[in-house]
Amino acid sequence: MGDFRPGPADRAAWNRRAFLQNAAATLPFLGVNAPWGPARSAAGAEPRPEGTSYPGLILREKEPENLEFPFAALDGFLTPNERFYVRNHFAVPSLEVKRWRLTVEGAVKRPLELTYEDLTGMPSRTQVALLECAGNSRGFLTPKAKGVPWELGAVGNAEWTGVPLAAGLNRAEVQKEAVEVVLEGADEGEIKEEPRSPGKIPFARSLPLEKARKPEVLLAYRMNGKELPAAHGFPVRAVVPGWYGMASVKWLRRIVVTDRPFRGFFQTLDYSYFERRHGLPTLVPVTEMEVKAEVARPARHEVVPARTSYRMYGAAWAGESQVRKVEVSTNGGRTWTEARLLGKAVAYGWRLWEHSWRTPAEPGRVTVMARATDERGRVQAMKHSPDRRAYKISHVLPVEAEVR
Repeated sequence: MGDFRPGPADRAAWNRRAFLQNAAATLPFLGVNAPWGPARSAAGAEPRPEGTSYPGLILREKEPENLEFPFAALDGFLTPNERFYVRNHFAVPSLEVKRWRLTVEGAVKRPLELTYEDLTGMPSRTQVALLECAGNSRGFLTPKAKGVPWELGAVGNAEWTGVPLAAGLNRAEVQKEAVEVVLEGADEGEIKEEPRSPGKIPFARSLPLEKARKPEVLLAYRMNGKELPAAHGFPVRAVVPGWYGMASVKWLRRIVVTDRPFRGFFQTLDYSYFERRHGLPTLVPVTEMEVKAEVARPARHEVVPARTSYRMYGAAWAGESQVRKVEVSTNGGRTWTEARLLGKAVAYGWRLWEHSWRTPAEPGRVTVMARATDERGRVQAMKHSPDRRAYKISHVLPVEAEVR
């Protein structure tokens, strides 16, 4: 699939002096070589300091370190490893390949202990998968929500290589009474804010056995053709296509097959939302991603030239489904026009889109939007449901720009 790059009108907009002045205060940092130097976004984020592994990302939280991709810099189908957002719950563990082991235990007939060499010696699969933090876009919620204040960039699309989780489960011979598979990471710590954890705990999430056995669910050790970076789960992480990123547990060290539903901290007290059943709100775990489109350009508060053809663009995704169409509005949602989808649909990846916008002749503020519809008929909502708490933030996000 070809590169997706800004056109001439976009590059002209980037160079406008007014835009550069405005961007220094409002546009997320796009890289250490940006002409206006380090900037802060509207949410007060800092650029990652130079000399580190991820200089172009936005620092959202220092301890543990959480870094956001500047979505306005979107320029390709695959997100480079060094630009992929980083989500940590605890400090990054220091793991050595030679000493690393992955155990498969619980409701199995043959418990396993796999080395890195064992895993990489098994038949592999390469799979494109978009990962999005369940709290992506939380920074736009009002009133302010608890959690990392992500804007648009806690999302990325990569190519992952590894062994299907099903292969490990088959070797261990899952017992017939099994219902779920718990994935446990080597990262651990204590949650001291309410709701507090029962002391020091590892990050762990579970998958229904049916999902765990899907061929696309991987024990991944390569990312975009390269060794998995430490920040992304080296030496091995889970990749669960179609589900929010919390399911793709990093730094895997243990797989536990269970004969009852897992009710761990990050399965119930965190990464959960209310689902209405028989009129009653019932707390359930966050799982599949919602249908969603985001606008990369124009960026928030960007100054665009009046009376010109401007290339508006972004990306859309739909979890286990696929994007059927993306519509855009350049007048605050009064009217909608179908955008052009780029390239071919790739299962579990995002779909890039673009729209040629004839900007107004008169200067002033404009509000642009994008909304996606998937193959199931799900249409991106206009408002965030409070039942979703601070997760599954998939509603249409207005982008205010200025025409000059």
